Amino acid sequence: MATVVGLLHLKLHIAQAQSLKDKRRVVKGFKDRLAHAHNVSIAEVDRLDDRRQAVLAVAMVSNDRRYVEGALQQVIRAASTHRDMILIDQELEWL
Repeated sequence: MATVVGLLHLKLHIAQAQSLKDKRRVVKGFKDRLAHAHNVSIAEVDRLDDRRQAVLAVAMVSNDRRYVEGALQQVIRAASTHRDMILIDQELEWL
């Protein structure tokens, strides 16, 4: 049985955030939309107390690597085109 786990880290800059509350509003909305639209698990894993940066981990499990890769590429596209954030860096790992 083949199991594929894709783990994507996204480093984001939230330029308009004036407080942690502003940042969390933007990040939570983005996380909720991603989880619903792409069937992924997502969590903020670093820069928790930085009001202008966030690091998100996005995970997906399947038996088809191409499917996972395509879905995570859509997540990257969504992050790079989001109006309230700037995608600074991304890293995709296979587990």
